[in-house]
Amino acid sequence: MAETTLSKEARDGSLRLFVIFVPMSIFIAAAAASLINLDGFFAVAKAMNDWILATFSSLISWAVFGFVLTCFAVVISPLGRVTIGGEGAEKTLKPWSWFSITLCTTIAIGILFWAMAEPLYHLYDPGGAARGIEAASPAAKQFSLVSLFMHWAISPYAIYTVAALTFALAYHNLGKPYSVSGPFIALLGRPLPAPVASVLDAAILLALIMGMAASLGAGMLLLSGGVANLTGLESGPVLLALVALAIGIVVLISSLTGLMHGIRILSVTNAWFFFIFVGFIILFGPSFEMLRQGGQAVIGYAGEFLDRSLMIGAASGDGEWAKSWTTFYFANWLAWAPVTAMFLGRIARGYTVRAFVLVNLVLPALFSMLWMSAFGVFAMETDLAQAGLLKETLDATGPESVLFRALEELPVSGLMIPVLLLLSFISYVTAADSNTEAISQICKTHTHAMTEADETEPSAPRLKIAWVILLCLMAWIMVAFSGIDGVRMLSNVGGLPALFVVLGLQACLLRMMFQANRLATLKTASA
Repeated sequence: MAETTLSKEARDGSLRLFVIFVPMSIFIAAAAASLINLDGFFAVAKAMNDWILATFSSLISWAVFGFVLTCFAVVISPLGRVTIGGEGAEKTLKPWSWFSITLCTTIAIGILFWAMAEPLYHLYDPGGAARGIEAASPAAKQFSLVSLFMHWAISPYAIYTVAALTFALAYHNLGKPYSVSGPFIALLGRPLPAPVASVLDAAILLALIMGMAASLGAGMLLLSGGVANLTGLESGPVLLALVALAIGIVVLISSLTGLMHGIRILSVTNAWFFFIFVGFIILFGPSFEMLRQGGQAVIGYAGEFLDRSLMIGAASGDGEWAKSWTTFYFANWLAWAPVTAMFLGRIARGYTVRAFVLVNLVLPALFSMLWMSAFGVFAMETDLAQAGLLKETLDATGPESVLFRALEELPVSGLMIPVLLLLSFISYVTAADSNTEAISQICKTHTHAMTEADETEPSAPRLKIAWVILLCLMAWIMVAFSGIDGVRMLSNVGGLPALFVVLGLQACLLRMMFQANRLATLKTASA
């Protein structure tokens, strides 16, 4: 027994103090700055964000389009037949569990928070003056849905897929270290210098925890708004603190039970909730309009995809709108991608590369298009039919209240609003589970290849406890006392270094396309 414990401790490795404390210190300093001088903090965050969008918007757009092309190139190449982990590798997860965890890890709370609020923004400001579309017109509805697809479907999932697939092959087939810098060893043919690897991992970890704090803040607002809607309580610091405490406790319980228990069970439950909820909206909402407008939007999305992706042709005139919406979204997705990719790549062992692209790109994108068609059309038609009912809610209390207000227009809203609260709660917890696991792994030095048990059983409990407490506390402080706009902008700032990391991972993946036969026969010790 002692020998087993010792070997487990050896595999756990030592803590990477630089990688832990530099992002942690900057994160705490940002929260403190928002309390001490909110206006100054917001001004700095906005200035950094605006500079990135103005300077790198075209690069981000072209890069994301390149990620889409890379995903489809991989599928039709010989690499598509390669099994992650090598021929005969056992599957870490069953297909439905794998899809559920992947779906819930990537969409988190955002798809609930923005599904009805974002289409209203686009309905009344369809691309800015350069587009020449009349607000609240049929053309504005089309523009709104196509914009939702741009922000939540193929392009963002291609970012995750390129990063995660590269990591999966580097880790499972080439035996590279479990870190953001691991795949770069495969690209360069030699390990990165230790200081460079530490700085890279620390920078990407900082981007992720900023993104998680912003996402947690949005989740806290959505949940507290729902509780206030049900109970009449004020959505203030006390209620926000209770929500943060509940999220933190459940995240810890789930993440400390490991991949095959807490994370898997919550994700499968969450996925079923997603399908049931969107089915309810389709059944009791304007079903015909959802099908009609959604179908037209799919055709419009296909026709405009190239122009919108590269901001050329008809889309070239709305550059400022595209920067503030599309590029802003892409930067946010990029900030999450490298560390989230570690987790997504880790759970894919035993499946082919083509199956990986199907589960990480194609199926989530199709689900997102279905979801956005249902919720987007419902929000727009409800608002237009009732003279700006939802728009008034959006302007008065923010995007977190729109979904709950809209549900009041449907049958059995007294039942569906509590269900939505539960779904919102589980949605954030499942995404936080996965990313907390990735954070704890990146904070350790792995001196031995992880075994199958290491990949599925809980690890580094103290690290997880520390990060969850810190994230919940800092998110509560910022949301309750200084708002989340500043940290949302800072989380997008993390998209810039992440862009170059994902570009490097893309280069590694393209190189792997020419090594397909070698990758097919290699197995790591963990396989």
